[in-house]
Amino acid sequence: MSDCLFCKIAAGEVPVTPVRRSPDALAFRDINPQAPTHLLVIPTRHYPAVRDARDADGERVLGRLLAFTAEVATDLGLDAGGYRIVTNTGPDAGQSVDHLHLHLLGGRKMRWPPG
Repeated sequence: MSDCLFCKIAAGEVPVTPVRRSPDALAFRDINPQAPTHLLVIPTRHYPAVRDARDADGERVLGRLLAFTAEVATDLGLDAGGYRIVTNTGPDAGQSVDHLHLHLLGGRKMRWPPG
C-alpha cells in the first residue's frame, strides 16, 4: 500500500536499521521502546492486521513471522530469561499502524496481565 509506513519501511523507502531481514519479514528496533529489547517484526507483504491473514498464504506468513521472531530472540540472547511476542489488532488494542506487526519484548521481567 502506497500510504502504509511499514510497507515503505519494507520497501526501503523509509530508512531503518534492520536487526534481521528475510524475504518474508523484517525486524527493527521500536522508536518508543517499552522494554530494554523492543523490536517490531513486520511481514514484507501488507496485511492490515492478524485477522486479515486468514488465507493459505496469510497462514504461511503468520507461521513464518512467529518462527522468524523466535530466531531474532535467540540471536539477541533472550532465550534464557524469556521474552514476549505481542500483536495488537484494532485501535482498542493499541494498533497504531494498520500493517500486521509483532512486538518482541525482552530484557526485563514482564508483568501479567499486560495493559
